[in-house]
Amino acid sequence: MISKPSSGGLVYSTDSGRMCPACRHPVASCVCTSAKARPAGDGIVRVSRETKGRAGKGVTLVKGLALDDAALVALGKQLKAACGSGGTVKDGVIEVQGDHCERVMALLQAQGHKVKRAGG
Repeated sequence: MISKPSSGGLVYSTDSGRMCPACRHPVASCVCTSAKARPAGDGIVRVSRETKGRAGKGVTLVKGLALDDAALVALGKQLKAACGSGGTVKDGVIEVQGDHCERVMALLQAQGHKVKRAGG
């Protein structure tokens, strides 16, 4: 009889947040190879505005930054403070609440990033 690997297991812990199902460590400190690395981009940071799935509320999205998670969180904090609004970092994308595309683009260009406006 062939046994199937268990698909169950701990996925979230109130102490550590999301857990890797393979190694059962927090996703931030995952030690297995199942953690997916973000694909290398073309070196261009794309800034766009999106309202899809947010009840009509707009957010400014910053994609394509070739930074690790800690640096993304720090940059997200800088951008949110400069715009005077909230936001988050999810899956390598910085989200700033509100329509701040021009301000975010100016700040990123001042830091030496090559920036393009994406979308409408």
